Amino acid sequence: MKKKTALLLAGVLACSAALAGCSGNQASNEYVTVGGYKGIEVDKVDDKQEVDDEDIDNYIGSVQQQNLTEVTDRPVQEGDIANIDFVGKMDGQEFDGGSGQGYDLTIGSGQFIDGFEDSIIGHNTGDTFDWNGSFPDPYSANPDFSGKPVTFTITVNSINTLPELTDEFVQTVSEESRTVDEYREEVRAILEESAEENYNYSLEAEAWDAALEKAEMEKYPEDELGEIKDQLIQQYKDAAEAYGMSYDEFITSQMNTDVESFEAQAEEVAKQSLKEKYTARAIAEEENLTPADEEYEEHFQELAESYGFEDVDALKKAASEEDLKDMVLQEIVQEWLAKNCIQVVNE
Repeated sequence: MKKKTALLLAGVLACSAALAGCSGNQASNEYVTVGGYKGIEVDKVDDKQEVDDEDIDNYIGSVQQQNLTEVTDRPVQEGDIANIDFVGKMDGQEFDGGSGQGYDLTIGSGQFIDGFEDSIIGHNTGDTFDWNGSFPDPYSANPDFSGKPVTFTITVNSINTLPELTDEFVQTVSEESRTVDEYREEVRAILEESAEENYNYSLEAEAWDAALEKAEMEKYPEDELGEIKDQLIQQYKDAAEAYGMSYDEFITSQMNTDVESFEAQAEEVAKQSLKEKYTARAIAEEENLTPADEEYEEHFQELAESYGFEDVDALKKAASEEDLKDMVLQEIVQEWLAKNCIQVVNE
């Protein structure tokens, strides 16, 4: 009877130990131990944004804005985009917020006080003129100006129009679409992909932060810790030199702290960096997520394109291969955590 009880108790203890580790739900290496990361609970992130016709119209409108057609053979008309300089004066004196240079103003948009935009109609590129008007009464943007007379000196720098949305225009801005309808579907796909990426990014960030909260550092690799801390400090020493200041002066004036406190902060940043690095390595090792060498090279290509490097060789000149592998590994682990997490709605 005692033997059966002892065996039962041993089984319960073993089960409890397994549950504490979530049945293998623990990863570790010589620096960090992280438990409970599989099926980790996170706050529910916002649902993926739905793409509607207004979103598509706004996107296409921004593309049209980037491809303005300059007008040189006529004066400004309603609906044109006039690039202007303007200086406002009250009682002969310039006032704060009353001047601007290189301002793109769509005539008829109502961005300025009544009469301002209409005064530009009929003027040609290069014209400079005065317009006399008054602020509205009341004027909520600045009650002190309510009803006061004002003179604006306006210069028309250029006149532009939005290109018409036609099949011909589409073919100048898209390599895939030949017609307006096709382009609208292309834009819908672009926006839906962006919405998916934003959703995934948010979820991955939540899952990663939750995993890091569960990670416990056993110790820090002292050489790496010192190296990262020194690199951070050196960046600020270089910045101080660029400003013609001593390191101490730069930290005091720009960081609003003393050198000792700043360097303590730098050490904490270095520790956080190492925590992330070794947490990712531990989970990747436990879940067999570490890529083969050829897979790493594929990821490096993606990194090079993402960060605007000419090729992988240029990327490797900017960062060590070990650092690049850790970047890739952390991305892979974050994706895995997001796929295996549980989103919880907090009441």
